[in-house]
Amino acid sequence: MARNIVKLGALEAQRTAFLLCDIQETFRPHVKHFGEVVKVANKMMVAAKHFKIPVYVSEQYPKGLGHTTKDIDVCNAALVYEKTKFSMYTPELQERLKRDVPALETVVLFGIEAHVCIEQTVIDLLNENISVHVLADGVSSRSLMDRGLALQRMQSIGTFITTSENVLFKLMKDKNHPAFKHISKLNKEPTVDTLGYTMSKL
Repeated sequence: MARNIVKLGALEAQRTAFLLCDIQETFRPHVKHFGEVVKVANKMMVAAKHFKIPVYVSEQYPKGLGHTTKDIDVCNAALVYEKTKFSMYTPELQERLKRDVPALETVVLFGIEAHVCIEQTVIDLLNENISVHVLADGVSSRSLMDRGLALQRMQSIGTFITTSENVLFKLMKDKNHPAFKHISKLNKEPTVDTLGYTMSKL
């Protein structure tokens, strides 16, 4: 009997949601490689339109920390919501996901900070038996040690640690996909090696 291909890391657009976590302008001076995280977020926002995948955008306590950076266009997001809980998986998001993606199997997660909100979101999603792909080129922290250790911990509990390019090609599957030309253009610039997931950087 074949194994569940999603549990092996495959992606099906109609069973997937993108989660953009707390990329707020106030964090720019403090988070390493903030600009690269913004670039990846923009790439995923554009790709989401081609794949018809909903994007959910969280903002951590925006009254005190401000809103998502204006460098990211979130006008097509399915939901932009505020939270005080570190995990994105709030009751509000849970309800929207049930309504918007009733057959949800996989979440692609990116944003900040890797060792706090990203990791706690991963734990909550895996606890609900939802597969999670974390974009190594799309997450960061104030400390690269925190970022690297968080990626290790998340991988050790069953998260797919991947890149934006890998995810987008998994969603396409075939050169004959109608979005191939658009997605290929998004991937012309390779993943930034400074955000690479390597043990030697810890």
